[in-house]
Amino acid sequence: MALPRRSLLRGAAALAAALALPVPRAAAAGLPLEQRLQVCRPQGDPLQELLRRNREFAAVWAQAQASGDPLERARLLQDAWPLHCQVRPGALAEGQRPWAAVLACADSRVAPEWLFASGSGELFEVRAAGNTAFDAGVASLEYAVAELAVPLILVMGHSGCGAVKAALGSAPLTPLLEDLVRPIRQALPQAEAAGAASLERAVKANASAAAAALPRRSALLQQAVAEGRLRIQPAYCDIGSGRVSLV
Repeated sequence: MALPRRSLLRGAAALAAALALPVPRAAAAGLPLEQRLQVCRPQGDPLQELLRRNREFAAVWAQAQASGDPLERARLLQDAWPLHCQVRPGALAEGQRPWAAVLACADSRVAPEWLFASGSGELFEVRAAGNTAFDAGVASLEYAVAELAVPLILVMGHSGCGAVKAALGSAPLTPLLEDLVRPIRQALPQAEAAGAASLERAVKANASAAAAALPRRSALLQQAVAEGRLRIQPAYCDIGSGRVSLV
């Protein structure tokens, strides 16, 4: 039996409330493309929005930690997932307007959309082991700033980073891995490069160095920072707690 129209509308309103989306925004198909792409864009400081969402994620992550059953952990994460917004797929097929960029490690444990509970089209992600300012990464971020008007680049290192461990160690590496860890070694003070450092301190130093290198390596990014259109911020993710802190 077909449900009355009033019941359908109540159901839609309840779903929108559960997703923290007002009904008018959820039904924004008739808006211009630019508005449809920016429906999830925060009104305030994008950095503070990332940190706020991460706090919500970390609370759910702690709940999952308490369970010894992998299926139950998955259910906990699914039921309590703090995703607030999702751009319409049809709009994303026509373009993108991410409101932050993240230069992160390629490590499987630190996916930015996971840590910041973000839907498709919200974050512009550049990832490589060690989250360094590598050529293709810098060029990708130039595109994000010049073409997509991204106002924030978060450079995020993380606990237990294998690339930083390799940079601190003396084990032989392949030629390509040597190329990868070279900027990490250059980012560390001499004592740390020789191995006399905690991994966490080295990871944070590397994130700060990569953040500082971006405007040095790119006149476009340097100009955007000088004009106040772009902020570049280093950060550190503790995988165990799920918390991201500024460096």
